[in-house]
Amino acid sequence: MHSHEPIQTHRPTRTPSARVLARDLPDTPAGATATLSGWVHRRRVLASVTFVVLRDRSGLAQVVVKDPTTIEAVQALPEETVVEVTGTVRANPSAPGGTELSDPTFTALTEPALAPPAPLWRPTFEAGLPTRLDHAAVTLRHPRHRAAWQIASASMRGFRSALGALEFTEIATPKLVGTATESGATVFTVDYFGRTAYLAQSPQLYKQMLVGVFERVFEVGPVFRAEPHDTVRHLAQYTSLDAEMGFIRDHRDVLAVLRTTIAGMVAAIERDAADAAALLGVALPRVPEEFPVIHFSDALALVGADPDEPDLSPAHERALSEWARTIHDSDFLAVEGYPMVKRPFYTAPQGAPPPECPPNDPRCEVGRYSNSFDLLFRGLELTTGGQRLHRPSDYAAAMARTGTDPAVLAGYLEAFAHGMPPHGGFAIGLERWVARLVGAENIREATLFPRDLARLAP
Repeated sequence: MHSHEPIQTHRPTRTPSARVLARDLPDTPAGATATLSGWVHRRRVLASVTFVVLRDRSGLAQVVVKDPTTIEAVQALPEETVVEVTGTVRANPSAPGGTELSDPTFTALTEPALAPPAPLWRPTFEAGLPTRLDHAAVTLRHPRHRAAWQIASASMRGFRSALGALEFTEIATPKLVGTATESGATVFTVDYFGRTAYLAQSPQLYKQMLVGVFERVFEVGPVFRAEPHDTVRHLAQYTSLDAEMGFIRDHRDVLAVLRTTIAGMVAAIERDAADAAALLGVALPRVPEEFPVIHFSDALALVGADPDEPDLSPAHERALSEWARTIHDSDFLAVEGYPMVKRPFYTAPQGAPPPECPPNDPRCEVGRYSNSFDLLFRGLELTTGGQRLHRPSDYAAAMARTGTDPAVLAGYLEAFAHGMPPHGGFAIGLERWVARLVGAENIREATLFPRDLARLAP
């Protein structure tokens, strides 16, 4: 016969205090007992009192130590040691947030920490970029350094949220591929069980295929470019924010969604990373209702470039951005109609010109320009996007024009043979976006663990 006696449970003899984050300490009633956990950010030793500034994910809190025994114990807890501190909440207008802990008890949660490569409690990091990157696991703890990635993290949340609201489906595409599809000269080769494979340069072909499944898709993920550039604006691996959408009329529909997406990214920074933006003095851009747009041929004329130039130089991008700021009061400028010779094989050409097209206007030359664009942001190309081909016959012509064997792209081309709507998309370089926002001179300052020509660690 089963017993109906209640099941006995064993309760712990010690109930740990609920942890309070540094940012929430000012909301804790004065006189209450609170427990903080984090890193010893700084110690200031005076004649009869020691101040310990504790750092956690939310910010800084001050602990006041007056007991001689506790002061002696604190001497054995160097900066960056991880501790738990329990004390009494006291008001102090000169403390962070106007509140501090007094009469504390310290518990070390690790062994005493080694000294970091440069003091992390100073407002600025006093070592150069190589030291910062070589010791990134530690130097990223500096509030100013981690702030850049807090902005990046908020940007990714905003990207996802904005596109999710537009019924986009998030996808995850392979980063190991069997074909160098976009440019064989700029891919990393990999030994894949005795076969040659490549690290993906972008999710482009996969996101197009998946438009045939979900209509609207996006991805946040790494891409790899084996370009031998050792510049302040290039990385061998970066984070790409990609989107692709079906049933568009042309690239202007794509540009409108891009505008909504960037507005969502800015709103997410305002909501989730306002403290980080304020710490770095970030002036967030005002996203206009529509991006100003200029045709590529007009852009060349505006900057005094050769009309036969196939692309914009960095100097051209800076000049055009200055023009957009002066004329349109905008940090953004979309340059549309790039020459087909500078765009991938899947790019849709510009449509037939209107009947009233002026004589000798280069934009009236059928097949010369594309339904694609670059979005410039504060002097730098941020985004490339546009309309793609979607008819099998157009792909057959593109294969013939580029000398590409259709068998190499059989899986990709199958999607179009079974019906694909007019579609297009864009890709935003996350690190470039953040670097422009924070005014970084080098894109590596907006990257957690950069990969470039020389750096493969940490």
